[in-house]
Amino acid sequence: MSISPDAPFGRVIRKLERLVQLGPAERDAIQSLPFKRTDVLPGHYLVREGQVPVDCCILLNGYACRHKTTSSGGRQIVSFHIPGDILDLQHVVLPRADHNVQTISSATVAWVPAAEIKRLALANPVINEALWRDALIDSSIFREWVLNVGRRDAKARIAHMLCEFAARRQAAGLGSTERFELPMSQQQIADATGLTTVHVNRTLFELEREGVISRDKRHVEIANWRLMCQVADFDPAYLHAAV
Repeated sequence: MSISPDAPFGRVIRKLERLVQLGPAERDAIQSLPFKRTDVLPGHYLVREGQVPVDCCILLNGYACRHKTTSSGGRQIVSFHIPGDILDLQHVVLPRADHNVQTISSATVAWVPAAEIKRLALANPVINEALWRDALIDSSIFREWVLNVGRRDAKARIAHMLCEFAARRQAAGLGSTERFELPMSQQQIADATGLTTVHVNRTLFELEREGVISRDKRHVEIANWRLMCQVADFDPAYLHAAV
């Protein structure tokens, strides 16, 4: 029996089912996790570097990012997150936060005691494997982002970021890759790609002028997905079974 995405952990279960085969017992066990649901505004810090969290945060609705900051205040966004993502699974085993997690839109989150997730994983090998796979895919995404910022030009960096966002949204059942609304600002895109906002704005116009994308405010349309992937040097293999 499929789980409605409107159920408290519906999108999390849908995501984990792309990684392993969950049975009714596993789905029921995940749905039985205790949690506290909260609604937050854009820019809200869900996790701050240096804190000692006791709960793990699951994104139910809205969008978020992970980032690190330098001592001088410079920010590097290292990933964007969509509904269904467990934002700080590492806190099941690592006691101290080593980065920040912040919303980029209004969001609804579920706070689940880290001890309960650990208990569930230890008691259920299938769920344990799903959580392992989820964490390892996060690591794969981080490696791709290092390559993106370090070795691709500005146009490919931004196109790649858009491709990944579109592909992950589609896999999560949030819409097609052809048209979507960007929740992130040009400043946030700049912080994710190592560019200035001026360069981001210029590059988006260049992609639009070349017919790779079209835009209406924050709505982006990709008319030719194959061409977009070519420009972006995008191969979804690094997402593994996540898409």
